[in-house]
Amino acid sequence: MILCAGEALMDMLPRKTVEGGDAFAPHAGGSVFNTAIALGRLGAPVQFFSGLSSDLFGDILRAELAASGVDDGPAAISNRPTTLAFVTLTDGHASYAFYDENTAGRMIAPVDLPDVAAEALFFGGISLVVEPCGAAYEALMLREAASRVTMIDPNIRPGFITDEASYRDRLTGMLGAADIIKTSDEDLEWITGAADASAFLRDVGAQVVLLTRGSAGVTIVTAQGAVDVAAAKAEVVDTVGAGDTFSAGFLASLHDQGVLTKAGISTVTKAQLVEAATFGAKVAAITVSRAGANPPWAAEL
Repeated sequence: MILCAGEALMDMLPRKTVEGGDAFAPHAGGSVFNTAIALGRLGAPVQFFSGLSSDLFGDILRAELAASGVDDGPAAISNRPTTLAFVTLTDGHASYAFYDENTAGRMIAPVDLPDVAAEALFFGGISLVVEPCGAAYEALMLREAASRVTMIDPNIRPGFITDEASYRDRLTGMLGAADIIKTSDEDLEWITGAADASAFLRDVGAQVVLLTRGSAGVTIVTAQGAVDVAAAKAEVVDTVGAGDTFSAGFLASLHDQGVLTKAGISTVTKAQLVEAATFGAKVAAITVSRAGANPPWAAEL
């Protein structure tokens, strides 16, 4: 079982009305939510923990989780509103304006943390930036990291960060506890000031660093060295959810290979990591070939 812990929100995606005017259409989203959805569609056993609303958007989020085979039993339900993220696209690349004050996802606290039965946990996204939910996810990861595999994708959104010093302190602790770190080259440069993944791995002590570079593929870095995995070819419609889907494919493959445990990840081979990253790239290529975060089902592969 894999527990994904992080934000669920409504992406308000740009669309045209039948009259040709500009509009936004609501679609279920959120970085960690997308990863959970992708894992469920790939057939991996997955649970989701977040703060979910009982409002109409929360109903959509829970229905989407259920339809994709994700167990939302660990989630904390409240009558606070759902977070909204208005998306604009420039040459296929997404930027976001978040409406997150006093929302169901924002206001979870350490008291809401679930009991964990999963062998692995996944964290990331904007949910690590703000309070009180950031403290809750940090507490959950630090509580479980000694006995379960933990993976983190910071997925940095500089425009969403209001207290950079506190956020960097949180990231330092969570990155130092993680077994697997997925980061883009842009995110790594924001975190460290450089894109040297090997030095980063030595500094944080993780088992694996995955440095994603868009169409240039991904570099897998371990204590034994680095290996590049090419991106799968795709006709890109937009990149919404691409990294989230890659993470899901990577975790799903490690689970299928039987190495997504503390013992397994400590002895994982280069060949097993390459297989996982190759599968993640294949899954992500399908996501970018269609509009929005719409991860593929196992049958599509």
